[in-house]
Amino acid sequence: MSPTIKPAIVSDLGHAVGPARAPRDAALAIHGLTVSYSEKPAVFSVDAAFSTGEISAIVGPNGAGKSTLLKAALGVIPRLSGEVYVFGDTLRNARARIGYVPQSASVDWDFPTTVLDVVQMGLYRKLGLLGRLSGQGRAQALECLDRVGLADFANRQIGQISGGQRQRVFLARALAQDADLLLLDEPFAGVDAATERAIIGVLKLLRKDGKTVVAVHHDLATIRDYFDRILLVNVRRIAEGPVATTFTTENLQATFGGRLATTHLSELAIMDDGH
Repeated sequence: MSPTIKPAIVSDLGHAVGPARAPRDAALAIHGLTVSYSEKPAVFSVDAAFSTGEISAIVGPNGAGKSTLLKAALGVIPRLSGEVYVFGDTLRNARARIGYVPQSASVDWDFPTTVLDVVQMGLYRKLGLLGRLSGQGRAQALECLDRVGLADFANRQIGQISGGQRQRVFLARALAQDADLLLLDEPFAGVDAATERAIIGVLKLLRKDGKTVVAVHHDLATIRDYFDRILLVNVRRIAEGPVATTFTTENLQATFGGRLATTHLSELAIMDDGH
């Protein structure tokens, strides 16, 4: 029996921005998700569907609920209402298929552990917390560090490396986990250009392998180069769809309002015309 197909996803502007998909057609499907820290919701009734094998961005102004949406979808923080499906299954059943890279600022970098130890944590789900890491597991962790260009830093204390290198370490941990769905919270925040290039290079290789990546992102200038799909949010969902048709001046104005200078919107429009 084929799944029921719901109506097209429509932005608050009233424009259809992409066909709706049943949960099992998406790597991550969110329906009616609401999160509230007080009387005012941080995220209100958001619907979204992120396709398998694509790199997707969650974009919006500061305080729009981007990170909250990601954490609630992952189950890190409670949601007031809504449903989350991962490859058509419940979050509880599919959790082993998800890798998470948190914001750098949310991690205790003084915790006494090495870079290699952090990456090997990605293998614990396979072994169990009391499982013994074999030489093969260590070799796998080192290979993941090599993929992000940090094999030479394996024995460094995690607090002794730079912010950009820490981001790469957490990406290596997700690689060790071999997750099918990778959720990243501001992976490029505060990193240098070399680290940013290294991270997006790894993400594009993961896409080539059929993995799905969803990232909270803030740099509008790199959206077209980095991402296939975009979700624009400002507490509510504003628009969702392929970058080519959804990353428009009109949708950005609806998302950011007066927070984006007219000149910046014009630059993005020129990029749109020249794409």
